[in-house]
Amino acid sequence: MDIRIEKNPNPNPKPDWNNLGFGDYFTDHMFLMDYETGKGWHDARIVPYGLLSMEPSAMVLHYAVEIFEGLKAYACADGKIRMFRPHGNAARLNRSGARFCMPPIPEEDFVEAICSLIKIDQSWVPREDGTSLYIRPFMYSDQSNVGVRLPDIFKFVVITSPVGAYYKEGLNPVSIYVEDEYVRASKGGTGSAKYGGNYAAALIAQRKARDLGFTQVLWLDGAERKYIEEVGTMNVMFKIKGEIVTPELGDSILPGITRDSCIQLLRSWGLTVTERQISIDELYAAAKNGDLEEAYGTGTAAVISPIGLFSIHGEKLQVGDGKIGPVAQRLYDTITGIQWGKTPDPYGWSFEVL
Repeated sequence: MDIRIEKNPNPNPKPDWNNLGFGDYFTDHMFLMDYETGKGWHDARIVPYGLLSMEPSAMVLHYAVEIFEGLKAYACADGKIRMFRPHGNAARLNRSGARFCMPPIPEEDFVEAICSLIKIDQSWVPREDGTSLYIRPFMYSDQSNVGVRLPDIFKFVVITSPVGAYYKEGLNPVSIYVEDEYVRASKGGTGSAKYGGNYAAALIAQRKARDLGFTQVLWLDGAERKYIEEVGTMNVMFKIKGEIVTPELGDSILPGITRDSCIQLLRSWGLTVTERQISIDELYAAAKNGDLEEAYGTGTAAVISPIGLFSIHGEKLQVGDGKIGPVAQRLYDTITGIQWGKTPDPYGWSFEVL
């Protein structure tokens, strides 16, 4: 791509790298590119991070015409900066876009846009243990129209944010509230797309879980409120009597890149991984009789988040001894080891930025 670059004449002061939180600080620049039917993608540019202007009638404001992605860049042990499986995020963005009649972005252009932005803002990639540069690509329609119609104008944007741990618990197990009233997504809906509306629909249950003292929500299927789908911002896996079980993908579950990486690793270690429907009653029984040995979420933000406690049918049930299990620990160590360049990468998952 021919990317026009406008440098920020007033760089922002850097935050305290040891107290980053998640998503609270943003780098000096952002990437923008426009699309118009008949013209295609054009005017790729990197400009100072700042306000995005749009008319009050922009279609994204009225009809939620938007999608997004999330990935990270890491300052590695050898001094290089690398991303983790960025082409997977590019492919998933295009799958999400197809669900909303949005134009695809060539995968190489998606990756080049991010790499170009990171190179300009490379001083913002934190190097402290457990930190990384979170990357948020997103696409929306800022076309001015309040009629429900297929838009012809879109904008693709990338912003970046230095981050620490997603959950304050870090690798300490989190507590999960099983939500059986509200629904995040249903068959034929948008659950498999990375779409802001899915997350907005989840906020009321997240608030309920928080008010009850839990960290996150475990979602059940929309039809029967019977089968487990995912945990808030993560996919979920269970170790039951030595077998790793995870909900099979469908159009109501986001196909996680970290989930896929975990499955590949687990199978390479000789563990049995089964993708199938799991009922909440099966999980309840396994937790009650001690067959549930481990439970953990998988996702870009937290990588691996061990689960130490479930609230199922109003009953609090501890997972194992309430601590992170050996499988979850090994997955976390292996994936983060590859991401930070401390562990060999036989899968070619690391992508060198500079």
